[in-house]
Amino acid sequence: MKRILSLDGGGIRGVFCLEILQRMQELLRAEYGKHDLVLADHFDMFAGTSTGAIIATSLCWGMTVEQIMSFYVEYGETMFRPVPWYRPIKKLFVSRFQAKPLSDLLQRTFSEDGDGKVPAMLDSPRLKKLLLVVVRNHTTGSQWPLTNNLNAKYNDLSLPDCNLKIPLWKVVRASAAAPVYFDPEVIELGGKPSVFVDGAVTPYNNPALIAALTSVLPCYRVDWAPGPENIRLISLGTMRFSSALTAKMKNLWIGNNVSLIPSALIQGIAWQQDYLCRCLGHCIFGEKLDSEIGDLVSTQLPGSRWFSYVRYNKSYDSAGLVKLLEIDPQLSHLDSVRSIPALREIGQQYAKESVKVEHLI
Repeated sequence: MKRILSLDGGGIRGVFCLEILQRMQELLRAEYGKHDLVLADHFDMFAGTSTGAIIATSLCWGMTVEQIMSFYVEYGETMFRPVPWYRPIKKLFVSRFQAKPLSDLLQRTFSEDGDGKVPAMLDSPRLKKLLLVVVRNHTTGSQWPLTNNLNAKYNDLSLPDCNLKIPLWKVVRASAAAPVYFDPEVIELGGKPSVFVDGAVTPYNNPALIAALTSVLPCYRVDWAPGPENIRLISLGTMRFSSALTAKMKNLWIGNNVSLIPSALIQGIAWQQDYLCRCLGHCIFGEKLDSEIGDLVSTQLPGSRWFSYVRYNKSYDSAGLVKLLEIDPQLSHLDSVRSIPALREIGQQYAKESVKVEHLI
């Protein structure tokens, strides 16, 4: 069986994912009797968007979950370093956070020499398995699911703009370049600069479906055999919060739309990707999608299934969100580094209740 691990975007809430991954690593080490097993020993493809791209690439690099968690805990404040206050006029026209600190961290991490002087490329042999990272090319106005698959159409080494020769750290930084939060990442392709931003502004903030399609559709040239017995897709979310309207109709103004619509669209599309995965795959585990659809676990659907599917995520309705925010008002924010302890606690509890070894093998 081929196994795919897919990780959603969600900023610092990637810590919630990491607690689930920690539980997965523990269960697999016990199952195989290998105390030093890493998830790259078990999975055949890693897919990620935004913070999910950071985690997916780190796992594909061969890192343990503990190492990646330390990265978030130790460098969380560094990753979200505000633009200096003494540039108030310029600050009005740039992103909220500096890109350089995160870029420096990624450049050191994904280098062939370990200190950032020799950057690893997308085709680095240090990537242990197939990797898929979602970015948006602002210059062409299109979503780019980049992989290190040597057979992919645009990974042909004879091409002057071959994707395999993009520095790996730039691919990851581009996927995490959330508009308003971070400046775009400029990458030269064939001597021409292209502007890239966060994959969360594509349909693939939840990259599970594009990962599955990449594995089976002929155009992507991976060519895995489809079927629930052949492919296991495990998808991790970064918590889903209700986007229900809280203001009264008479109090609505343009600010409500500016602040609510982007997150509502991203959440809605991610939900749709999850829904499609449950329809195209045989769903083994997942929370209820809504009161009409249910969870579709083990539901008999028309047609053949392309893969087996597990979805780990925790959702909060309006009432649940109110209670949660009483504990930490910033918990749902993408940049709330101070919420890491609460996110870890929620993730640990969820992982203990939900993750089973039979989901993974």
